[in-house]
Amino acid sequence: MMINASLQTLTACGPFVPMLALEDAALLKLAAIGITALLVLVILVVIAKYFSLWLQAYMSNARVSMVSLIGMGLRQVHARTIVDGKIMAMQAGVGTDPHTGITTKRLEAHYLAGGDVPRVINAIVAAQRADIDLDFDRAAAIDLAGRDVLDAVRTSVYPKVIDCPDPEKTGKTVLSAVAKNGVELRIRARVTVRTNLSQLIGGATEETIIARVGEGIITSIGSTAGHLEVMENPERISKAVLARGLDAHTAFEIVSIDIADIDIGENIGARLQADQAEADTRKAQALAEQRRANAIAREQEMKADVAENRAGVLLAQAEVPKAMAQAFRDGNLEASGQNGTR
Repeated sequence: MMINASLQTLTACGPFVPMLALEDAALLKLAAIGITALLVLVILVVIAKYFSLWLQAYMSNARVSMVSLIGMGLRQVHARTIVDGKIMAMQAGVGTDPHTGITTKRLEAHYLAGGDVPRVINAIVAAQRADIDLDFDRAAAIDLAGRDVLDAVRTSVYPKVIDCPDPEKTGKTVLSAVAKNGVELRIRARVTVRTNLSQLIGGATEETIIARVGEGIITSIGSTAGHLEVMENPERISKAVLARGLDAHTAFEIVSIDIADIDIGENIGARLQADQAEADTRKAQALAEQRRANAIAREQEMKADVAENRAGVLLAQAEVPKAMAQAFRDGNLEASGQNGTR
């Protein structure tokens, strides 16, 4: 209307108005019409792009506005993922509260944080069907913590079995434990666990459960008097281990511990005693060799002493003639003889 008014004004000015002004006004009018058409075209393209999603959400009572869909596109959010998650939640009847439930903004925030929106929604739906208390905040936190929230819910409903020891992670197939009588028992146990959702964030993983159960089995067998007690009643070992509360501060709750297999191994006590006896024998032989060497050395010392004494006797015998000759020269030998005859 402003352009029309300008044209009327220019027309009213009379023939002296330059023709160039009329051409500029026409161009201005055409530019305005082009910009308006372009805007209308952009709006139609945007509506056509998101209309199917908006209609799907509207028909499913998911309450996702066209403005929200356009905003998702500007924020680089995959609108199909958000809408499908919202529809799934609404159809399942979970998170229907407009303020604290599963809202579009909360789904977008979880998506932008790197979370898996479909898996979180599936986990919440599965938990709701199994009568497990799991809200969106906790499910999103578990997902962002790197845990599989859907698998956690499934494990809560259907407990899973863990081998102890785990051959894939430890490379061992059996646990080795020794009773007080020295007999080795090779045991394979199976631990049935289910997820504890309240401790899933920050709780210890399966490796901790396996390590604790293995330690408890080895300790319990080590405290028994003999291996026959364990062979007769394996349940006694599993009950003793289960009573220790090995699932404390873990992401799982231990349902049962079952001894799957027991084999008798080596007699470690007898082997240790044999090794000790052999060591004692070697020690005694070493002491005997030492005493023998000492005796031989003493014998040699005595022989040396005898030879030395013998040499002393010979030297003393050699001095006798000298002493007698000296006595003859001194006349002591004759005087002694005369005195003796008297």
